[in-house]
Amino acid sequence: MIGLLVLAGLWLLASLKSSRSDGTLLDVHPYRRLMFFIMRTRNESVVYFDAVIDADRLLAFSEKVRKSCDANLTHVVVAAANIALAATPRMNRFVVGRRLYARNGRWLTFAMKRKKLDRDAKLATIKLQMLDGESFAGFAERVNAQIGENRSEKRTSADKEYDLFNLLPRPFLWLAGEALFVLDYYNLLPAFFIRDDPMYTSIFLANLGSLDMDPGYHHLYEYGTCPLFIVVGRVVEEPTVEDGVLTMRRRLRVRFSYDERIEDGLNARFGIEGFVRVLSDPERWIGSTGEDDRFALWPRADWDDGGRYSVRN
Repeated sequence: MIGLLVLAGLWLLASLKSSRSDGTLLDVHPYRRLMFFIMRTRNESVVYFDAVIDADRLLAFSEKVRKSCDANLTHVVVAAANIALAATPRMNRFVVGRRLYARNGRWLTFAMKRKKLDRDAKLATIKLQMLDGESFAGFAERVNAQIGENRSEKRTSADKEYDLFNLLPRPFLWLAGEALFVLDYYNLLPAFFIRDDPMYTSIFLANLGSLDMDPGYHHLYEYGTCPLFIVVGRVVEEPTVEDGVLTMRRRLRVRFSYDERIEDGLNARFGIEGFVRVLSDPERWIGSTGEDDRFALWPRADWDDGGRYSVRN
């Protein structure tokens, strides 16, 4: 009986803990709070969107930064996601333990092959914190440093983590996985684990264009705190009608999957529109590629469009 009382007391204390290293607890409307108990998982709360982007200016800008910053389309897409997320901070949230948190900082994760265009190569994930006041050139340098580390023979922290868990027999591996979910639910995971894990992120981006594939809608992971997945496809020429004339235009198709428990569909649409806006004219919204250009500072004078976006100065 004493043991049961002690366990009950520990469970109650753990249930009362609301602080986390990666987020700040938010007060929510009673209706939204009930959503967390009715829609208990991300994949039963997922909403899908898609967008088609005119790629002419995007490709021209990507070619420009390739020469000046050793950057490519992936760098531009990640930068666009950063801008859109900063412009709609209400999308930078996550649900854990049936509570809603505002994420501390903007973190973006993207996937890449360890070897270019090698179907058998292992998939690597890169997680970066977005820095206010950083130039696009500085951002590209940070991304390239992470890519270089993952494409080298050096073992990453993720590699070491995978090897450690794979040493466990299947029953113990199952227990370890369940323990991770429980510790996360009660906000007991250590800060260093959350900081280094790529699934504790604001957005996960997958660029399938290099694999010559059309994008599909990606599921959300129950593990981690990522509420938004963006899959970018390849640029293709598609027929379109402009001023009554049939013409061919280069288009980029993008798929979005997001957890509707973090915010309503209207704000999600604003965030997606911002992402599309940047990619449709990156020269304007990301700016030049010089060291003095601050691509992470807002707003440009004409971003707001009548107050629809919550833009930070």
